[in-house]
Amino acid sequence: MNITRAQAFALLQEYNEEPFHLKHALTVEGVMRYFARELGYGAEEDFWGIVGLLHDLDFERFPEQHCIKEQEILRERQVDERIIHAVASHGYLLTVEIAPEHEMEKVLYAVDELTGLIGAVALMRPSKSVSDLEVGSVKKKYKNPKFAAGCSREVIERGAELLGWDLDDLIGRTILAMRTLDV
Repeated sequence: MNITRAQAFALLQEYNEEPFHLKHALTVEGVMRYFARELGYGAEEDFWGIVGLLHDLDFERFPEQHCIKEQEILRERQVDERIIHAVASHGYLLTVEIAPEHEMEKVLYAVDELTGLIGAVALMRPSKSVSDLEVGSVKKKYKNPKFAAGCSREVIERGAELLGWDLDDLIGRTILAMRTLDV
């Protein structure tokens, strides 16, 4: 890995100004770090975190070239190809044909949309928090396609399948990951 967390965050801020996008990047970074530890990749936690932080690098400025433009930006900066492949793979079957291969890439693919959905459900609760959120509450909102309509249920389900997890397990584990965050 040839980019530090500080350099990755500075790069993210260079291409993203909207508080929503920055918060999403920080959320996904934290969730990725959590899963690195939980799945036995603790030595790679920084790598997983940086991938989570940079995964939507191009989305705010280049939404129609999402997961394509970020590869170009990262290559111009001579960022490690493993990071480039990982961030691009979360656009698999949407904007790119780069399939998630490593378990980390599969986690990113699965949790990117799901963190947004869980965050939206949490905002509907009196606590406005994931601290008291249960899988059943998320599943209830999940079934309503109009709720958090921008969060693709198809991608979330495909991500769970890639990981070999059932949907309830993915949701529950992601809630636990999000409970550890300060964003």
